[in-house]
Amino acid sequence: MQVLTLVVLVGCAATAVLSADTYTTPFDNIDLEAILKNEKLVDNYTKCLMDEGPCTNEGRTLKKLLPDALKTACAKCTEKQKTGARKVIKFYQTQHPEDFKKLQQKYDPEGKFKAEFEKALFGQTL
Repeated sequence: MQVLTLVVLVGCAATAVLSADTYTTPFDNIDLEAILKNEKLVDNYTKCLMDEGPCTNEGRTLKKLLPDALKTACAKCTEKQKTGARKVIKFYQTQHPEDFKKLQQKYDPEGKFKAEFEKALFGQTL
């Protein structure tokens, strides 16, 4: 689930900037559907997050924010970012399960944050 969380954050907070109370982003209106339909973009974001390829500015920001978002169960995420995160997580779970597992292993190897994060986004653990 952390892998999906990571991907979700890529989609909803791709260029987020950490502030005191919430992650803010001028890209809240990003077209997640277009990104998720573009395998090259999905692959590039995945490689960036896995330190296997170069990162865009958005990817670098996501990599910076992801650990905090996982640890705080997305407490600083806006509702729009949570909605985007749900969409991206579901996408990775169904379309890229192996990448999802890799991301999970990298960003939450002990599974410490999984249950709380899932509860915050989905209202239950998956």
